[in-house]
Amino acid sequence: MPEPKHRPSWDEYFIVLAKVAATRSTCLSRPTGAVIVLNKQVLTTGYNGSMPGMPNCSDEGKCFRRCMNVSDAEKNHYARNVHAEANAIARAARKGIPIQGATLYVTLFPCYTCLKLLVAAGIKELVYEMDYETLDRKRDQHWRQEAEKAGLMIRKIELADATKKTVTEYVNSITSARNLESE
Repeated sequence: MPEPKHRPSWDEYFIVLAKVAATRSTCLSRPTGAVIVLNKQVLTTGYNGSMPGMPNCSDEGKCFRRCMNVSDAEKNHYARNVHAEANAIARAARKGIPIQGATLYVTLFPCYTCLKLLVAAGIKELVYEMDYETLDRKRDQHWRQEAEKAGLMIRKIELADATKKTVTEYVNSITSARNLESE
């Protein structure tokens, strides 16, 4: 018998899917992916990218916001990208997919605007991989606390080494090649 393979937890499975969604990002600075899940079923995904039909930074090979020479304090006023969480919510809205009570998995802790959007959209739980390096810790801590008071459960996840190994093996091989000899 072959050695049993590591099987990722549900949280790991969905954060890996968010990481795969991030591969579609058009942001040169911070590729981010999101997955909205209800009852262990994927409802929609999102990644940070330009509005549909608009030019994007990865195709142009330059960050639009940085080319504008605006300060970090004003960066969100000039960034082309719609954040991954907002894109996932917008996709659900366009397709008529209810997300009330769902969990959002995202590779980067949301900005305060997206955090408020999650609460307004009825997301009940946020699971994220990486903390955002904030320029305004007081503001962002305030909105995190407000979101939690409003009922949003927030958890950080770290992929187990065994999960990283398993995912890498699957990505680097023909996934469905036969593992056992034919009888």
